[in-house]
Amino acid sequence: MPSFVVHRNGRPATTDDLAPLAFAGYAHFTALQVRGGRVRGLDLHLERLRSASVELFGRALPDERVRSFLRTAIEAGPADLSLTATVYSRPGEFTAADAGTEPDLLVRTGLPADGPSGPLALATVPYERVLPAVKHVGEVAKTYFLRQAARDGYDDAAFLDRRGRLSEGTIWNLAFWDGTTVVWPAADVLTGTTMSIVRRQLDRLGVPQDVRDVTPDDLPGLAGAVVMNSWTPGVPVHRIGSAPLPAAASFVGLLRRAYEAEPLAAV
Repeated sequence: MPSFVVHRNGRPATTDDLAPLAFAGYAHFTALQVRGGRVRGLDLHLERLRSASVELFGRALPDERVRSFLRTAIEAGPADLSLTATVYSRPGEFTAADAGTEPDLLVRTGLPADGPSGPLALATVPYERVLPAVKHVGEVAKTYFLRQAARDGYDDAAFLDRRGRLSEGTIWNLAFWDGTTVVWPAADVLTGTTMSIVRRQLDRLGVPQDVRDVTPDDLPGLAGAVVMNSWTPGVPVHRIGSAPLPAAASFVGLLRRAYEAEPLAAV
């Protein structure tokens, strides 16, 4: 049987460690896939944890300590796994108190994931995340809108900002294809680590990219769309709202090639 772990600061978490976190909602995290004991985009995950910790707690754990906690959890499990690293502060939420110390890191491992095969149909929902640049926990709206979309016959939901622009999905970044250029939505979104990996590798491959407004009215003029997150660099989307989109297998293949060009590295 695979050995998966829940660690707090590099050691097995106890019931006393976990009980205060059962309903905690003031924390942030990063999620990643480990393959062969290695990960892609480690620098991006470390930067995400560091910057979000400074934003929420005013201080961050040193990168080397974070790496040691991640490494301990990875070495305790199988070569392929999913890992979630959550940073929190002991005073928790609903208080202005400051722990006065570095935040804690909870690391959880589990079965590896590759995401759905698609293609997906996405409902459109007017919604803007609070602190969109931070991957924070406790976002009830994302699950709520996912379930509402499923009830209405969709696979998931895509968000529209106050200007009517498509921004991101419930747990996904959005990317579009106009036939020659990869188009990223111009909106306040969480910049995903997979998104950042793909963008820098597309640059190295010489593939044109653009950041621009994408509204539902623009969809008929596009040649494809995908969602991506830590599971996958691209799940095809065949419909957003009432607008159908081409399958664009070549677009999905391009994104996968870009992602796989990022080397796997030891933690």
